[in-house]
Amino acid sequence: MTIKWGIISTANIGKKAVIPGIKQSETGEVYAIASRNLDNAKEAANELDIPVAYGSYEELLKDPEIDAVYIPLPNHLHKEWAIKAMQAGKHVLCEKPIALNAEETQEMLEESKKAGVVLAEAFMYRYHPRYQMIQERIQAGEIGDIRGIHGVFTFNSAGAKENVRFHKDWGGGSLYDVGVYPISAARMILNEEPQAATVHALFSEQHDGVDMMASGILEFEQGVALTFDCGMWADFRNRLEILGTEGRIDVPSAFVVNQNESDHFFISNGKGTEEVKVPYVDQYALQADALGRSILEGEALPFSANDAVLNMKVLDACLTSAEERKRVEIKGEA
Repeated sequence: MTIKWGIISTANIGKKAVIPGIKQSETGEVYAIASRNLDNAKEAANELDIPVAYGSYEELLKDPEIDAVYIPLPNHLHKEWAIKAMQAGKHVLCEKPIALNAEETQEMLEESKKAGVVLAEAFMYRYHPRYQMIQERIQAGEIGDIRGIHGVFTFNSAGAKENVRFHKDWGGGSLYDVGVYPISAARMILNEEPQAATVHALFSEQHDGVDMMASGILEFEQGVALTFDCGMWADFRNRLEILGTEGRIDVPSAFVVNQNESDHFFISNGKGTEEVKVPYVDQYALQADALGRSILEGEALPFSANDAVLNMKVLDACLTSAEERKRVEIKGEA
């Protein structure tokens, strides 16, 4: 058995990364794609060899052949269409950030429970085996106790004024778009939730007031912190450093990896610096297979929808801190 996927939107992330990943997965096939313009849907279907094209999202959700949908719509539409998909009995993989805030995400979680379907946030990098390898090296004591994590994810698209990332009401801004990566990575590596956030941001009037650059600190237990910066108006960077008492781990391409090339990270300690090679894998295919096994075999998702709620609580605190210029405590769990 395979999962038949429907794609809601012809967004580039779907066409260039997620759809090819699903096609290379062991459990899935891309059956249909929808756009609000039928010609656009047909063009994408022809380009990507997808059997069915729909001129509306509603038509796709009515198709009984479709088991699961992938949603790469602008952020403010995630909740609406994820809920409609789940109410139609479809499993959902929703692009990050899964919603505009933790409250919306909680609503989506409750809907998934009610409908008895799988809901997951599309953080593809977490499925890459290098992070399991990194965790194993940390647990083996190769860098001692973790003292801090530093993550950066920046790029420059400031000239593209019509970009959906530059609409404040649509959930635009660098924290939503790329800040979520180091935030989720620190939570994953430390396996705990931060207690407070302090963030400073550059809000640009040229870009509808969204944060085009943000720098912050998340406070974890025992004095450990994530320091991070993210931006859409800066030179490209995509790195993560895990600092320990006896060494450190450097991940040069922490979130976006070079397609069709082997990957690596570095461990530095008293024995010197070791380059750890990781064979090439398609992290989008691995993400699709994790959902596929959950749907077909009932296997637990590595990262549940509850994790998405917790991640959005942190993002809520970061946005509030940046807007109000203050430290914001993060209380409780989902």
